[in-house]
Amino acid sequence: MKLRVGTFNVENLLTRHRFEPGGRTDTSAAMSLFNFPRADHRDAVERSLAVALEDDKRQMTALAIAEAQADLWMLQEVDSLASLQAFFANYVHRIADYRYGHFTLIDGNDRRDIDIGFAARRDLVLPQAVRVRSHKERTFDETGSYDAALAVFGIKGSDRVFARDCLEVELNFGDRSLSLFGCHLKSMNNGREDGRQVTLPIRRAEAIAVKRLVKERFGECWREANWIVLGDLNAYRVGLGPLAEPIDEGDSGIEPLLEDFAVDPMEGLHAHERWTHFRRFWSDSEQRLVETHMPLDHILLSPALAAANPRPAMQMIRRGLPYRVPLDPRAADRSMARLATCADRYPRVGWDRPKASDHCPLTIDLDIP
Repeated sequence: MKLRVGTFNVENLLTRHRFEPGGRTDTSAAMSLFNFPRADHRDAVERSLAVALEDDKRQMTALAIAEAQADLWMLQEVDSLASLQAFFANYVHRIADYRYGHFTLIDGNDRRDIDIGFAARRDLVLPQAVRVRSHKERTFDETGSYDAALAVFGIKGSDRVFARDCLEVELNFGDRSLSLFGCHLKSMNNGREDGRQVTLPIRRAEAIAVKRLVKERFGECWREANWIVLGDLNAYRVGLGPLAEPIDEGDSGIEPLLEDFAVDPMEGLHAHERWTHFRRFWSDSEQRLVETHMPLDHILLSPALAAANPRPAMQMIRRGLPYRVPLDPRAADRSMARLATCADRYPRVGWDRPKASDHCPLTIDLDIP
């Protein structure tokens, strides 16, 4: 049985026009140019602007999903089941070759209420063959993931381990089954340049917890079972600098998932292809611009799935990324003049926005044993 499995951080698929005052950057830039003496006027304009921007953005998000043609999707940063269903009905299904259903979203722990959603081709399985389980209530103590490094954050062992959730979806195909563990691990951005390292202990604890959940689910037969850990893991060890120079960033936080456990098929790709996100920022410590292509999104396979798929085809759909992102990390010329005239993006993609997302969808073609 062949399946194409995908993961995609769709970047704030919302039914709200903001998280909090000043909390949504795609509207705050334009709003900063105007003075609104009355708060209700400002709110009305911001709502109108958010709707217009969202329509442009979601056309491109839908194009990326339609082009990827995955059978199964694990999606991050979706704020409700209603927004997930409306997005597929009014954007994806207008252009895609497939029709999706089996929509699932369970409210997780994120303070902004951005959650993990699931969708699958309608004709893939019957509704009763899809079993869903949230692990948002699991604690550090229950999953054996608490250590002294977490105390710095004021975290207790009785606190919930997942920053969002670990959404478990089991699909029964009759003669075989597949379990997906969808994750969106702790962000690397804590408002500081050293955010990646500072938040690493939390991601490591989440990775330990996911490993524990898989072993609880399958017991001693976990190596022989068909399971995948996938999502925006906000973790990478090697990034790519200019000219695709490998940059060893040290521990990523997800080592517990990779040490004698899951297999990362992205390791089989050429080095310059191993990325799903691009970051460009000014480093105060180094007094220079830093550019890095990085693999934040992952599809990690059980040993049994990896053995059945020694060289699986993987693809990253990058035409929805903004023009400021060099699609080939090896390119020496990263000037605005070259990037802005590449003509390798979807219609109406902008320099920074609109865009499909700040991540690109990642898919893998698998034979399910």
